[in-house]
Amino acid sequence: PLGYGFMWRGLLASLMVGVICSTLGTYVILQGMAFFGDALSHAILPGVVLAYLMGWPLAVGALIVGVLTALGIGALSQRGEVREDTAIGIIFAGSFALGVAMLSTVRSYAVDLAHILFGDVLGVSTSDLWTIFGLGTLVLLTIILLYKELLVLAFDPTLAVVLRLPAKFLRYLLLVLIAVTIVVSLQTVGVALMLAMLVTPAAAAQLLTRRLPTMMVTAATIGAL
Repeated sequence: PLGYGFMWRGLLASLMVGVICSTLGTYVILQGMAFFGDALSHAILPGVVLAYLMGWPLAVGALIVGVLTALGIGALSQRGEVREDTAIGIIFAGSFALGVAMLSTVRSYAVDLAHILFGDVLGVSTSDLWTIFGLGTLVLLTIILLYKELLVLAFDPTLAVVLRLPAKFLRYLLLVLIAVTIVVSLQTVGVALMLAMLVTPAAAAQLLTRRLPTMMVTAATIGAL
């Protein structure tokens, strides 16, 4: 099978997505944000459909709506009037419903957009690979550069405030990173399997390790496998 170019592209995309999702997934697990990841992966559907209707690259629409949704959930929950899980549920249901309604206006939906829901790993193009590599590298570099700050925020939010770390900014940044990671993974695993890639390898690594760097490496290895 590896004699075919599309198999190599699919394999490389899967490996990169496995590493990126699993590494960021450690923070998703530690901060109890699994529901957020699931909701956000579904909430970007309107952006994908809008990009398709406008003739834009699908990743552009998904990225714009994903970031806006992440910031919207953060803003709603920060106000204190609505709990975070409630805010997530409201935006998740509303956005996904809007996406499905928009999807019904596309006559060729079955051919063109079904892979957004379920992924199309064998349809990964060279440009898709470069997009995954570029955005994925950005996510991983951000995690590395802000490792200490995100570590404190994950394990002791009160200490983060005492140390005068920009806790709110870091929280929003983490939400945006999750949105970017979901967009990166759309072509390979689709909306339906996104939560599995974000949560399962990191959850398994948490059972096997006791230190965050080791947990990240273990999660990335499991995700790649």
